[in-house]
Amino acid sequence: MKDTLKIDIVSDVVCPWCTVGYKHLQKAIDELNIADQVEIEWQPFELNPHMPAEGQDLTEHITQKYGSTKEQHEASRQRLVDAGANVDFTFDFYEGMRIVNTFDAHILLEYAKKFGKQTELKMRLTTAYFSERKDVSKEEVLKEALLAVGLNADEALAKLKDDEARYEVQSNKQYWQNLGVRSVPTIVFNRKEAVTGAQPIGVFKSILKEFTNSTKVKS
Repeated sequence: MKDTLKIDIVSDVVCPWCTVGYKHLQKAIDELNIADQVEIEWQPFELNPHMPAEGQDLTEHITQKYGSTKEQHEASRQRLVDAGANVDFTFDFYEGMRIVNTFDAHILLEYAKKFGKQTELKMRLTTAYFSERKDVSKEEVLKEALLAVGLNADEALAKLKDDEARYEVQSNKQYWQNLGVRSVPTIVFNRKEAVTGAQPIGVFKSILKEFTNSTKVKS
């Protein structure tokens, strides 16, 4: 029996490079033909844990947080658009786009895990935010995403008011922060080695080969 390679992806729903990084990782897995030997689990991270319910204009937020100029911000967006195009993902940055609070989304991702739907829901929410101009902090958008991946929306949305569910996500966030995760994506292989950022496909293939050899997983 082949061992399973456990991959934890610490990320946020509104982190664009997390999407690119995951797409690179998935491409590497597919090219090595080891999809049936890999288990991916998404772990919570909030880029903006204190973001109010109304959110904030994205350009204003980036300028305040990183001190970047308008020109730098536009260049960064274009890099993301190009990176997305290379992995068949559309980043639609538009005038008035807002950064939003994602804590509720993380609660639903935790709920989706027990049904094997975490990755599907993560990508549905990410696509809704970056490609469809939808606010993933809104309950109607979250409900739409849940239904789209075949989950019980009423049961899932009830978790948003469940103190235990909220505490679990907060505890998971703190766990990874205590391990030193300060930026996302952070991708952890078998809880032994971690890489940060949207690494190239080749880098992921090299790491996957290393771990599939060490865990006797054959490609």
